[in-house]
Amino acid sequence: MQPSTHFAFGTHKDHGFVASFTPSMPAHLAHWFLEREQFEPVPGQPRLYRLVDPENDGPRRTRLAVHDLRRQGYTVHADITLDPAASAGPPRPARPNGLQERRSRLAQAAASRTTQRAAPPTTSPPTARPIPPRPTYAPTVHLTAAGGGRSR
Repeated sequence: MQPSTHFAFGTHKDHGFVASFTPSMPAHLAHWFLEREQFEPVPGQPRLYRLVDPENDGPRRTRLAVHDLRRQGYTVHADITLDPAASAGPPRPARPNGLQERRSRLAQAAASRTTQRAAPPTTSPPTARPIPPRPTYAPTVHLTAAGGGRSR
């Protein structure tokens, strides 16, 4: 372990997942950080903390604690199984809704040429629309005066 290390994480035969801090870390600050990461002090063991409820996804929670403390700028030593930088995380499940396959098909369709062809342009001049004949009658419009309306 390097002399500049602040925290160390590992496993213990009696206490499960444990964390400790080095003399380069103030005790009150280490206590504050480790309690926020769900570790509790081990009675009779100064500087040693154990994970609360280790049966509830203990390895992932310990890796998360290592990651969080490193992100805060602290130097952390961890066993290889608890080090998020050294161990591979669990495989991510594939999308069950087929969205990836649909996107792939759309991308392939957009990249390929279309089988539909546009109609070739016509070479003859466009024909004019026929004008309907003028009606022989004059339409009659009846307007009624409505009382109470606004005047113009």
